[in-house]
Amino acid sequence: MLDIYFLENTNRNFNDLYLCYCGLEKCAPLHSFGPAIRPTYLIHYVLDGQGYYYVNDNKYTVIKNQGFLIEPNVVTFYQADKDNPWTYLWIGIDGDKAKLYLNSAGLNQEHLIFTYEKDDALKEYVLEMLKHHTMSDSDAFKIEGLLYLFFSKLCEDRKEISYLNKDEHTNNYINKAIEFIQNNYHNSIKVTDIADYLCLNRSYLTSIFQNNLNMSPQKFLIEFRITKAAELLYNTDLPIGNIAYSCGYSDPLAFSKAFKKIKGVSPKEYRNTKKETTEKFLLSE
Repeated sequence: MLDIYFLENTNRNFNDLYLCYCGLEKCAPLHSFGPAIRPTYLIHYVLDGQGYYYVNDNKYTVIKNQGFLIEPNVVTFYQADKDNPWTYLWIGIDGDKAKLYLNSAGLNQEHLIFTYEKDDALKEYVLEMLKHHTMSDSDAFKIEGLLYLFFSKLCEDRKEISYLNKDEHTNNYINKAIEFIQNNYHNSIKVTDIADYLCLNRSYLTSIFQNNLNMSPQKFLIEFRITKAAELLYNTDLPIGNIAYSCGYSDPLAFSKAFKKIKGVSPKEYRNTKKETTEKFLLSE
């Protein structure tokens, strides 16, 4: 006899990622499912025992504290061990960013197996989901929050993503660093903040910037801020002090020194020169 606990979530008001269903099952010996396809992503995580996962002509033995990913529209088959049948939990998910979030956790078609050994958090999150089974908005937000906590744990415990080669790793770090700078240059961020965001040490971040962009992240940050400041000087009548603050400088004097070092003139001279050039162009029309 099977012990099954199951929840189907019909409240799907979240676009990026949402839970379709979840459950927990203590399987009988040789209990199996498939061959079959699923319309959504499905994650199984083994709480006890072991079993076997068959996909794309591969057989995986999955034991306690391991899990496996089933991708949409892929034929799979899985079966409990004869002597030590597994107990597992599962979550079915979908959403516009489901694939992206799975990749963040190190899961894709080349890496279908994962290990999580730190604690019982994955089980606790699913058991908590099972308690919130009404159509209320409160339960919908609760389940959504638990789902993101589930993914947080998968990402927290993942090993280094081996399917990315060294160049891809480097490009990804640089792109993420630049994105962080673009979104935060107006705040008083430092290189250590960028490194912390990427979970890298500062010296490694500096080395990949130097090797690939021929400049340090500190110089990149300064030049990006000055570029944005130049745009504001040219396109607005904001006071120079306000522009300094808008580009991450709390000290207008430090801003003026940095600006002159990059542009060769002070912010005031830059603004006046640009205005004179524009006026001459308009008069010549």
